[in-house]
Amino acid sequence: MHNLKLIPIDIDEINNARFRDIPECLPILAVYPAFYKKVGYTKPWIGYFFSNSNNEMIGAGGYKGKPKEGTIEIAYTTFKEFEGNGFGTEICRQLVMLSKQTDSSLRITARTLTNDNASTRILNKNGFVFIGTVHDEEDGDVWEWEYKKSNPL
Repeated sequence: MHNLKLIPIDIDEINNARFRDIPECLPILAVYPAFYKKVGYTKPWIGYFFSNSNNEMIGAGGYKGKPKEGTIEIAYTTFKEFEGNGFGTEICRQLVMLSKQTDSSLRITARTLTNDNASTRILNKNGFVFIGTVHDEEDGDVWEWEYKKSNPL
């Protein structure tokens, strides 16, 4: 298991200036102002960068807004240089843990492309089960997954 640090992506872009020197962070930073305007900025249901013990940014993840009808959706990515080393699995695990620590009654979901891939393996490792194909207004048809692990992470 990796020891990763969650670093909030702030609603105030000035507070995100320290990430602008990291090329992998730039596309993510470009999305968040409009995203926060659309879904709101309610901690802890925000986006995060994740750094490793060497303070390298290894990926990002977060929530697609605050809970709706008792459900929260997570999303995550590992930066290319760090793929295949278990960081995606740990980012997912930490998002689930934060959700459970904040509100243990929440249903936790995630969505992936409609084929087996790294993200589907990450979700399986973290106790998610495939529910079915759903239509996402932004991504089209996607697979939906739900966290079902009954024992704590």
